[in-house]
Amino acid sequence: MKAVVQRVKRASVRVDDQVVGEIGRGLVILVGVSNQDDDEAARWLARKCAGMRIFEDKDGLMNLSLSDVGGSVLVVSQFTLLGDCRKGRRPSFTEAAPPDVAQHLYDIFVEALRDEGIHVETGRFQARMLVEIANDGPVTLIVER
Repeated sequence: MKAVVQRVKRASVRVDDQVVGEIGRGLVILVGVSNQDDDEAARWLARKCAGMRIFEDKDGLMNLSLSDVGGSVLVVSQFTLLGDCRKGRRPSFTEAAPPDVAQHLYDIFVEALRDEGIHVETGRFQARMLVEIANDGPVTLIVER
């Protein structure tokens, strides 16, 4: 699994011009599932993202986690993270998991974040979404398992 984690001041996701998920301070996590991932990979990635210390303390150092600052998470499925751009000009998505497997692992990822006590909002799986992100910092990290 691959995640792009962005520290945000606020973020939202719309489907068909309606807000389906919205948060204030926290993280936007774009998640891509490969055809080699399993339930444990989803749980591991959720724990890793939940525990990352990427929020600033009183001294301006990134020492605080999501739970330390009372932040929320907006999770958006993003199979294009698995796009292989090494050859040609059109990405290959052969490494991306099929939709039924990807949705199962995406759901496990979301539930694992909630099990960590985090408020989680989501986009809509396989929908065309408009994601608005106010990246704070900017802080953007790639996390892979």
